[in-house]
Amino acid sequence: MVVIMLLPYIEKIRSITTDNGNEFAEHLYIAKRLKTKTFFAHSYSSWEKGCIEYHNKLIRQYIPKGTDFDTVSDEMLKQIIIKINKRPRLKLGFSSPVAEFFKFIA
Repeated sequence: MVVIMLLPYIEKIRSITTDNGNEFAEHLYIAKRLKTKTFFAHSYSSWEKGCIEYHNKLIRQYIPKGTDFDTVSDEMLKQIIIKINKRPRLKLGFSSPVAEFFKFIA
């Protein structure tokens, strides 16, 4: 699913950085398909992946820690993603990530 979502932006993707979760078990396929490199943070080194940790915190506002993600519907996840991506950020001059993304790819 990650590849399909990113294919329209293949020319803009420079790299993908992730933690060591099993959601990137297919990282070689993803990197090859998107013509990019994949980088992994070291285990138990949250300071290496501040952005990932920040977004995990945002997700936890909607899905409490310990929740079995098998009980969370795809539709609910989509709604959470939309809400988080539309939320203004101080770091972005109170613009939203989605607004900045579309400025970048334009």
